Amino acid sequence: MGRRVGVRGWVETAVAAFTGCLALLTLAWPDWIEGVFGVDPDHHNGTAEWVAVAVCLAVSVLFGVLARREWLKGATEQSM
Repeated sequence: MGRRVGVRGWVETAVAAFTGCLALLTLAWPDWIEGVFGVDPDHHNGTAEWVAVAVCLAVSVLFGVLARREWLKGATEQSM
């Protein structure tokens, strides 16, 4: 028996995973933002990268908590 999780649970899981990966990518390769977008908003002092990591981690945690709630709700509904 599988869990019944709606589209919302899957979207929240995907956003949490994607932003978590972006945070890890930024920690491992800080200059990817300049390479992909061709802009250097902080003139190589690293501020933009640290802000990107903080925002991505915050979004990842938030959506991870929301996704967990949806998955638990799906498991509870399934057992009833």
